[in-house]
Amino acid sequence: MLTRDENLVRVEMDVQYRVLEPRDYLFNVTNADDSLRQALDSALRYVVGHSTMDDVLTVGRERVRQETRELLEQITEPYQLGLAVLDLNFLPARPPEEVKDAFDDAIAAQEDEQRFIREAEAYAREIEPKARGQVQRLLQEAEAYKEQVSLRAEGEVARFRELLPQYQQQPELTRDRIYLETMEEIYSKVNKVIVDTPEGNNSLLYLPLDKLAEQNANRATRVDPNIITSDYLNGNVPANQDSGQLRPGSDNGSIRPTGRN
Repeated sequence: MLTRDENLVRVEMDVQYRVLEPRDYLFNVTNADDSLRQALDSALRYVVGHSTMDDVLTVGRERVRQETRELLEQITEPYQLGLAVLDLNFLPARPPEEVKDAFDDAIAAQEDEQRFIREAEAYAREIEPKARGQVQRLLQEAEAYKEQVSLRAEGEVARFRELLPQYQQQPELTRDRIYLETMEEIYSKVNKVIVDTPEGNNSLLYLPLDKLAEQNANRATRVDPNIITSDYLNGNVPANQDSGQLRPGSDNGSIRPTGRN
């Protein structure tokens, strides 16, 4: 049979029927069984001709069966065949043997398509709640940041409003105080100091306070007071030991820390 999308398909259908009126079955038509077969063939060709190949072979089989039965009853009713159609059994439809391989590939592609669609829908159901959660988190963080900045700005405005009367009364003193407070805040976060030398000397004195603090910490933990080696007991201490180390005492043989002034 030829489908609506101009494809050929092989279709078979069994009819289950019962003879209700023997007189009509024998005398109204020449051959009631043959008339039923021709009516079924006409109804099935009409329905298949108005359906696509995919509908006939896959998703639309139940619709084709139902429409064929309704049309068959409409065709046979005027002839009074004395028959009652009980059921139609739509056998598996298949394409012609010449295009069977191509059709199998098309069916496999359709199955892959449906599988990919289901996987994409599952992925969307998994990702969408996470994305919505991230959106809510970003919105909350933005609102919190907005509130923080707004409160900080209001605090700065209030502080400057309090300083304004003082500045109007003593502008120079107020400027110096603000400058000193600002510099104190800045220098409290700095761990390096550069000291200018007197005039006439082009060198600068650099004090790496962070390195000095780290060295002092290392020296404080360099010697375990509970462990005294034989070198210390015998007085074999190098002459260039740094401060904070131990060496033998000269008075009563005790061990004491030494340092440099």
